[in-house]
Amino acid sequence: MFGGLVTAPSNSPHLRKSGSRPVVFDLATGEVENGVEEDFSLSMETNDLKSASTPMSTAAMMPSPILLWRFKVLLFFVWGFSCCKIGWDSVMRMSVDLRDLFLYEAFLYYNPLLLVTMMVWLWGINLWVFSQANVSYAKIFDLDQNHLTHREIWKCATWMTIIVPTSMTAYLYLYSHGEVPLAASQPVLLYCAVVMILIFPFDIFYLSSRYYLLRTLWRIVLPLQAISFSDFFVADILTSMAKVFSDLERSVCRMVHRQVATIAWFEADSVCGSHSLAIPFVLVLPYLFRFFQCLRQYKDTGEKTTLLNALKYSTAVPVIFLSALKYHVFPDRWTNFYRPLWLISGILNSLYSFYWDVTRDWDWSSFTRIFKFSKPHIFSHLLYGRKWVYFWVMGSNLVLRWAWTYKLSAHLRHNYLTVFAVAALEIFRRFQWVFFRVENEWNKMNSKTNIQLSEKDLTEEEEKLLVSNEHNV
Repeated sequence: MFGGLVTAPSNSPHLRKSGSRPVVFDLATGEVENGVEEDFSLSMETNDLKSASTPMSTAAMMPSPILLWRFKVLLFFVWGFSCCKIGWDSVMRMSVDLRDLFLYEAFLYYNPLLLVTMMVWLWGINLWVFSQANVSYAKIFDLDQNHLTHREIWKCATWMTIIVPTSMTAYLYLYSHGEVPLAASQPVLLYCAVVMILIFPFDIFYLSSRYYLLRTLWRIVLPLQAISFSDFFVADILTSMAKVFSDLERSVCRMVHRQVATIAWFEADSVCGSHSLAIPFVLVLPYLFRFFQCLRQYKDTGEKTTLLNALKYSTAVPVIFLSALKYHVFPDRWTNFYRPLWLISGILNSLYSFYWDVTRDWDWSSFTRIFKFSKPHIFSHLLYGRKWVYFWVMGSNLVLRWAWTYKLSAHLRHNYLTVFAVAALEIFRRFQWVFFRVENEWNKMNSKTNIQLSEKDLTEEEEKLLVSNEHNV
């Protein structure tokens, strides 16, 4: 019974690998058995050591995430310092007479993309807060499962932050060193690259998100269909970027007419100058888009509040065109007649817009939830339920609405740094506005869902009562 041959199961994972021959043991010969067991255990230990040492050696070769992050931050600061140093030295090489005019033109080309970069960074912060507060922005904007998260938005913003100032630094350096043709090519190449990335048809660079953005912009320009929340939300953001579109028009105009880095800076009355009639028409476009969206909403829903909203956007039109008239009428006529009308229009537009923000877009009764995070967080502790937050939002919104009138007025846009600061403040105001506008929409969606669920429960209870009455009869 104990001296026969015993064959191990061929499918045993401990004794055999796939494709090897079966191992036969003679229990009467203990030396062979012990030798086989020792050889097998030795080979198993060797394989275990190899498999265990491979990931350990790989992990030892890889730097820690914290160290890698610190290295990236260090490179970013070195890059920023280098750009500032090269840009400052390049500007200081120019004569005092040309310095301000040259910086004015440089800001004309690059401040639109700098402001867009700022908007992307702030939009990433908006999405981060929504994710922490369990606000389903994907459901609100009807996004698919491949939508960008706040991390991916910040990654895009990081690359924009690197590329745009680098191009601007190259422009300053090349022009100050006499390489005018190469300097003039820098903004042209940058704008072409932005357009190519947006319309690139292949599945890279977040194709679905780019397609979503372009489709939304198309629906804004031609509101031939029912207006969705994302349509008028993006259109509202575009009204805060009216200055961006105005500068883009002037930049592209100079590129088309080959006026980049030329003496045409001095000609304010030229086709691409600061007195061009195209400026007020481009400034007013976002407000006209939003105006026609409101009319479309009234056609679809019949709600009279949409007409009042359309009236709000129409009040921006006289502010823009009355300001532009300064360069096309006699000075006395402007001072005695058009300037008072411009002031009245600016006051009306600011107050009307402020009232609509607080009472309609935000719904004051809903200031309860947005900064309450699902997990404990310092920002939630500082902001959630604090009255100062709402007073700050209301006060800053009113002040920045007044400042926005400055940006819309062509006759006040002489200091490019002041205009850039005002445009950046308007983007910050819109960043604050987004929190409460999205929260208001989320609360409306939840209330509709709760009403539908309660109606469904009532219907089920009524059916149960009817069934029980039938049984009783």
